[in-house]
Amino acid sequence: MIIWLASYPKSGNTWVRSFLSAYYYSKDGKFDFELLKKIKQFPSRDFFGEKLRSVDEAAKNWLVAQKRIKESGQFCFLKTHNVYGSYKGNSFTTSEFTAGFIYIVRDPRNVLTSLMNHYSLSEEDSLKMLNSVYRNLRDENDNNNYSNYSFISSWANNYKSWKLSNNLESLFIKYENLENDRLNTFKKIINFTNKILNKDEKIDIKKLENAIETTNFDVLKKKEEKEGFDESIYSVRDGKTKTFFNLGNKNNYKVLLKRETTKSIEEIFQKEMKELGYID
Repeated sequence: MIIWLASYPKSGNTWVRSFLSAYYYSKDGKFDFELLKKIKQFPSRDFFGEKLRSVDEAAKNWLVAQKRIKESGQFCFLKTHNVYGSYKGNSFTTSEFTAGFIYIVRDPRNVLTSLMNHYSLSEEDSLKMLNSVYRNLRDENDNNNYSNYSFISSWANNYKSWKLSNNLESLFIKYENLENDRLNTFKKIINFTNKILNKDEKIDIKKLENAIETTNFDVLKKKEEKEGFDESIYSVRDGKTKTFFNLGNKNNYKVLLKRETTKSIEEIFQKEMKELGYID
C-alpha cells in the first residue's frame, strides 16, 4: 500500500521526503542523499518494465504498477506531483492501493519564484504555468519516454483535486509551517504516518530532532554544493544543471516579483488563498 507525498512542484515535497527518509530509513535520524532512493517519485521509469510511448499508455499503466506494489505486501512512501483524478477513464490512484496521503501546499506567490529558477522560466511564463489547467511534466531530455509523465494541472486544481478526495486518509501541511514551526509540524507528520503504518510507538524525539536538523535547508544546500544532487535538472535552454536547493527562506515574493504579478496571482487564486489563509 502507498502513502503519497503529494504537492504542486516546488512546494516542499522534497523537504518532507528528506525528513521522512531520515526518520524511517536511518538508525539515528541523520539524513543522507542516498536515503531519498527509499522514497521514489511516481510516475517514473523505476515502476515500468519498458518505455511508455504516449500519455495514453502511461495512464493505463498507473494502476498496474500500483497493483504490483500492493501485491508485494509492503507499505511505501511515494512522491508525486500528479493531480488526484483520471485521464480518459484511467485513475491516477484509488483507495484500493492508497493507504493515505500527505499534501504539502505553499503560497503560490513563492511557488512562482521557485518555478522561475527551477525550470528557467520568465516571470510571465511561470505565471502561465501556475495557472495552466492542462500543464504536465515530462523529462525534456527523453522525448520518447512517457514513463515519468505527470499531469499537474494548475496550482489550484492540483490542491483541490487532493482536497476533494474524501475516501482517503489525509494530512494537509503548509510549507510555511514547516519553516516556522518545524518541531510540531514534523511531529504531526510522524503521528499521521505511524497511525497509517499501524506503528503503536511513541515518537523517537532524538531521531526526530536529528532528522529535522539534518534536513534543514542550509544543510541540504551545502550538501548539494559539496556532493551534487541526482535530482537537479539539467536545463537544455541554459546549458547547465540548475541548483535544486536555491533560496530557501530568502525566497520572498515581495522582493522578487513585480507587483502586478503578485496581484494577478492573488486575483486568480483568490478563493484558495483565502481558504488557506494566504490572503484576507
